[in-house]
Amino acid sequence: MEKILSREAVVASLQQAGFSQAELARRLNVSAQAVTNWLKGVDFPRPDKLLKLAVLLKLPFDQLVTQTNHDLPVVAFRKKGGAKTTLAHIARAQEMGLMLKPLVPYLQGIQTLRPQIANPSTSYAALQRIVLDVRARLGIGEQAVLEYSHLIGQFKESGAVLIPVLWGEKQRHENALHIYLPEEKVTFIFLNLDTGMEDFKFWMSHELAHIYTTSLAGSDEGEDFADSFAGALLFPQACAKLAYQDSMRAHSEKGVLHALHGHAVKYGISLYSVFREAANYAKENRLPPLTVSDTSIHAARNAVRKHIPRISESLFEPLPPHPGEYIRSAETVFKSEFFQALRVMAREHQLGAGYVQQVLDISLADASGLHAELTS
Repeated sequence: MEKILSREAVVASLQQAGFSQAELARRLNVSAQAVTNWLKGVDFPRPDKLLKLAVLLKLPFDQLVTQTNHDLPVVAFRKKGGAKTTLAHIARAQEMGLMLKPLVPYLQGIQTLRPQIANPSTSYAALQRIVLDVRARLGIGEQAVLEYSHLIGQFKESGAVLIPVLWGEKQRHENALHIYLPEEKVTFIFLNLDTGMEDFKFWMSHELAHIYTTSLAGSDEGEDFADSFAGALLFPQACAKLAYQDSMRAHSEKGVLHALHGHAVKYGISLYSVFREAANYAKENRLPPLTVSDTSIHAARNAVRKHIPRISESLFEPLPPHPGEYIRSAETVFKSEFFQALRVMAREHQLGAGYVQQVLDISLADASGLHAELTS
């Protein structure tokens, strides 16, 4: 695989900024020859230099870099709050994808005939038809509570490998990471267990949308559809209708919040998801809007969010878990083949803890513990 800078884009941006190649080299703290080699395609900037180059020239990654083939890993992030995805995040995730490529032959039973959504759409009526079809595939009715365990089998059927990780509550940019390898046609989905149930279910539903719509991978359209799909799958029209009706019976904003909160607790999803789906139902049916603001919804949600236990807390006692317990949970709860494949590959090629560290993006200390468990 080869990546090169888009010479035309760089030269045009240099002219617009009034920089010479020599001035660009000085600002990047590299030699003039290094810049020349980049523009000739002889060499490619390291991630830190690539990031500085993009900032200096005000170029997004897809305009700055030309991919000489179509095998570059496609990545998508489920970000935390207002976190911003940078070129450094993208580069790191793509490097993880490249490191995962040798692992693919060790995976067993990757499906080739996979369920897909033929015509993904965010229009209300189309989206409701889609999620009802998916719920039928999962074996649950329209008003049933969807648990994350319902979704696990669909990932395997869709050629996706779930990788539960312990990335902490705050230090990460993302809480889920989707890496699709186009040549191998395999998707790896990293899910952070250090998060609350309501968010975890939304992220899993969001990621399920991605593997149902591989044609949209890595695009804004794909992200928009995945978000819309997740909300509607967790709280379909029949549920949204009841939440709307209960809310309209309330006589104050506090009463509306109480009504919506009751549905959020019943379905194990966020107050915001209930609010959005009820609001979407009202808009589609040209009904009066809910008498509560986004600001009040977010404030009420944040007030209870800190009391919601993390998935990791429900799976492991105490935390952090022993590496063996963590691996068993990945295999039994999440039906993941990842660690079995990693075990075989590590033994066959005598891989060290550094490889485990890179593909899981964890500390060397944690990677060493896992490596010892896998190779014992």
